[in-house]
Amino acid sequence: MEIESLAAFDAHLRARPGDLTGCRIQAVELAERGWELRSADVTDAVFLGCTLSESVAADLRQRGALVFPQAPHLPFDPYRASLYTPQELYEGIEQKSYEQTPDALAHAWGRERRERENVLDDVLRGLHDDAVADALGRYVAGKRVVGVIGGHALARDSFAFHQAARLGRALARAGMTVATTGGPGAMEAANLGAYLAPQADSALDDAISVLERARGIDDVTAWVRAAFAVRGTFPATGAGESLAVPTWSHGHQPPNAFASGIAKFLGRAARDDWFLDKSRFDLLFLPGAAGTVRDILQAAEPLYYTPIGDQTRRIILVGTDHWTRRFPVWPLMRALSYSRPMATTIHLVDSTDEAATLLTTVH
Repeated sequence: MEIESLAAFDAHLRARPGDLTGCRIQAVELAERGWELRSADVTDAVFLGCTLSESVAADLRQRGALVFPQAPHLPFDPYRASLYTPQELYEGIEQKSYEQTPDALAHAWGRERRERENVLDDVLRGLHDDAVADALGRYVAGKRVVGVIGGHALARDSFAFHQAARLGRALARAGMTVATTGGPGAMEAANLGAYLAPQADSALDDAISVLERARGIDDVTAWVRAAFAVRGTFPATGAGESLAVPTWSHGHQPPNAFASGIAKFLGRAARDDWFLDKSRFDLLFLPGAAGTVRDILQAAEPLYYTPIGDQTRRIILVGTDHWTRRFPVWPLMRALSYSRPMATTIHLVDSTDEAATLLTTVH
């Protein structure tokens, strides 16, 4: 039994008075529940970063519970029970530079951790990424998700950025949840399109005209502030929903501000394992370079070994010339799929409009 809120804690004890055996209680404020905790059976219970008095925590340990303390020295909560939001990661961006935001501080912590060996850091990193993966699984449950991946260097004033935003808008309007790897460029464009899906078509042009003030992430502070200016014009209360799944392993790729939920991992391997291997939603790849090529091949591997009848994911490459001539991944994909079930699940289209049509008319 996983318990991630005070309301869930109280409901559990109403249903099973005095019984917390085997429970996993995560980041819950329990300072006012000392009597309930002292009188409950806590055999095999685990408390992850909960607020507890020292005496109650000691009592729980003595009676067989495992208590992980809070970690206030970290720039992130390793026990968090929910996804991040843009406001949380960029807290204070209106008054301070990007380097002072929680997002930048978490990246700096990760970079410092890689420069030294510390088993506690490894444990905290693993706990954080497992908690994010758990929250991510709850977020996508019951949704039809389409993953969009592409180059991070795409400038905001480019035609390709506009096309990627139109794609995100079309998918969101068709009832799908757009999920990107969360960075700038094509990923920001797709999240932006989904964000503006409930608005009139003209809203996209208006938003891009604001974003063009900071074309890319050479100045991350200006780049983020332009995005929040768009959010000020089109508040989140009337915005479309989308997902971003970035990682702090890419310091040069801060998360874009248009996803409603951000599942940011400390480790790239943990992020890729979830996004490219374990998830079963369709993946759409916009033109990109080395990183995008790597992601395509990693996503293709599970398809290659999936037996007939179990194929649940499609991979769509957008840009015939890009994927057949500049970076010829498509011929390799075709060769891999020869006489295998995956041959019916890989597609090459020339434009984002064709990709949107394929995804919205075939399921």
